[in-house]
Amino acid sequence: MDEFRMADPPVRCRTMNDRQTETGTDARIAVVTGAGSGIGRAVAAELLRAGWSVALAGRRVETLEETAALVPDGTALAVRTDVSRQEDVAALFAATVERFGRVDLLFNNAGTFGPGGVPVEELAYEAWRHVVDTNLNGAFLCAQAAYRQMKEQDPRGGRIINNGSISAHTPRPHSVAYTATKHALTGLTKSLSLDGRRHNIAVGQIDIGNAATDMTARMQTGALQADGSVVPEPVMDVADVARTVRHMAELPLEANVQFATVLATAMPYVGRG
Repeated sequence: MDEFRMADPPVRCRTMNDRQTETGTDARIAVVTGAGSGIGRAVAAELLRAGWSVALAGRRVETLEETAALVPDGTALAVRTDVSRQEDVAALFAATVERFGRVDLLFNNAGTFGPGGVPVEELAYEAWRHVVDTNLNGAFLCAQAAYRQMKEQDPRGGRIINNGSISAHTPRPHSVAYTATKHALTGLTKSLSLDGRRHNIAVGQIDIGNAATDMTARMQTGALQADGSVVPEPVMDVADVARTVRHMAELPLEANVQFATVLATAMPYVGRG
């Protein structure tokens, strides 16, 4: 990384690629939430390698620094962000626009499973609220901020890609909060896509099943099935997800992948349970 600075909240780490200025006519600017690990990290790294300038958002600045370091000649801005907090989201987009001048892409990725294996009758309301605040309210706040920026910038428009899930279609046992938020995210995607048309804002969703990350490590050792059995499940390389997001992101705004499903070929999804 050519440049590194830390500032008062929101905490930012900055890297600069001397080969490209952020506000140049060829610059493509992305915001990736949940960029400190897993799918968010893989997508951010894929975009950085492809020449995008990327604002990395996450709760822990040290993991965002690690993501930026994966592509040391890339152009990254890390902003510590809790997507469930309106003020954090506003600061994230303000910092991105201040640094890069615009927003061309939001990958709305931040999310949490919540407590695993808890039956609905035992799920604490606080746990439910945490999942809803992160997965749904956070996605809305980020999409709203992106929408406002994309509507007013010149040239106008941009793209939002929401990270849905296989659980946006079919639940796992004991996953009521996660499944409810992912079903709701599909509605958010459809509504934003409709409203965005007249502002040249394309909105789509990627539904991902069993990408190999720290969050899904347990799938390989055993996952609870609908019939009560616990069996290992196949996973796929998270890089395949990242390449799919990049393909969606780099389409012209006249074209949109409304919904894409990417999953480990042999995972129990089609006919799950």
